[in-house]
Amino acid sequence: MDFFEQRIDRDDKYHGIIVDVHLDHVRLDDGSIARREVVEHPGGVTILPVDEDGNCYMVRQFRYPAGHMMLESPAGKLEYGEDHRDCAVRELSEETGFTADELIYLGGFYTSPGFSSELLHIYLALGLHAGKSHLDEGEFLNVEKLPLQQLIRMVMANEIEDAKTMIAVLKAEKVLKERAKE
Repeated sequence: MDFFEQRIDRDDKYHGIIVDVHLDHVRLDDGSIARREVVEHPGGVTILPVDEDGNCYMVRQFRYPAGHMMLESPAGKLEYGEDHRDCAVRELSEETGFTADELIYLGGFYTSPGFSSELLHIYLALGLHAGKSHLDEGEFLNVEKLPLQQLIRMVMANEIEDAKTMIAVLKAEKVLKERAKE
């Protein structure tokens, strides 16, 4: 059985640089009314660049909400209306300087569907060509090269805290194993 919640009204609480926040009233299937807090986000991409030797190029940056440095796969926010593949090409170049011969789409996922509309798309980048990164203003990060197998161990040991990175690493491993069998 499918359920549906119909928005009755929306109270805009905050319009920000990255997100908008709303308080919605919705009608539930039984006719009752409930409140839903919604963080509206344009979505984004994450890219796992893997070279021919099985090394991944990750970024380490300070994440203010978490309060510490985090190791992550390169990522970025979609501009409204932007194609997610185009965003992946742009973010890969901006954060790492790389271009890729091949971008393999590994799917998308909602980061926190209980309150956020953010949908992240995952790409595996292969056939890497080095270039010069060109970070956004106010963006500071270090690029680190780590073997994919080490990243898998780090994910399983809870040494990587970022969900998009965990998903990208584990999905990429699966795809690369399948390709090696071909």
